[in-house]
Amino acid sequence: MIREIKVKNIRFGAGNPLVLIAGPCVIEDRASTLKAAKLLKEIAVRIKIPFIFKSSYDKANRTSLGSYRGPGLKKGLAILKEVKEKLGLPVLSDVHCKEDIDYAAKVLDVIQVPAFLCRQTDFLVKAAATKRVINVKKGQFLAPWDIAPILKKIEASGNKNILITERGVSFGYNNLVSDFRALSIMRDFGYPVIYDATHSVQLPGGKGECSGGERRFVAGLSRAAVAFGCDGLFLEVHQNPDKALCDGPNMVSLKDLEVLLKQVKQIESVLE
Repeated sequence: MIREIKVKNIRFGAGNPLVLIAGPCVIEDRASTLKAAKLLKEIAVRIKIPFIFKSSYDKANRTSLGSYRGPGLKKGLAILKEVKEKLGLPVLSDVHCKEDIDYAAKVLDVIQVPAFLCRQTDFLVKAAATKRVINVKKGQFLAPWDIAPILKKIEASGNKNILITERGVSFGYNNLVSDFRALSIMRDFGYPVIYDATHSVQLPGGKGECSGGERRFVAGLSRAAVAFGCDGLFLEVHQNPDKALCDGPNMVSLKDLEVLLKQVKQIESVLE
């Protein structure tokens, strides 16, 4: 039985409808972030899909020292707080530093544990103590059953508000593949499972100074994941992905999102 996880008025798992988590990879500036959140909300309302806005205030794991990381903790969270207050949307962001967690928890409805930090015990314990919903990105270096000890660390720290996100698995150098068996295996641990279609097509470090990606596969993988069975879909979306400051090659163009969401909703309806 999949546990029901609540984020404000949104419910994951336990037979609830598919949830969309979407937004630009990183906060580029206040105006574009608020505009993206507004447009995404309008699409979600039209499609009738529950929606959580996501964007990163600081991407501490960029390939190059010179890559854009975001506006930083305080400025970035202030923008996300404005998204919450003006648009009434729950917000999610990844936290890369243990010292940021308490401050971030004042704003975020969902604290995302980055894939590279998913085994870091002190980080998980600190995040769990906030009592916020914790979205664990399964490391691309882990088998799906390796998520079990991670869940136990969070549970033992007094928090059972957990989501698990699959984002592909390393397959040779600079490449990821999706094994949809992982969705079923991880759901057996009793928590809702999200499929991150955009990071699953990432080519980590594929361009030397930055990561590449294969955007053309996002729609197909999204449809396949929903057909196989997942509780949410995670998509990084940008108005002009080719001009994005982070992860452009694997992000979905905003103009293509509505068609994709209609398709996955149709698939979901067949499975009901």
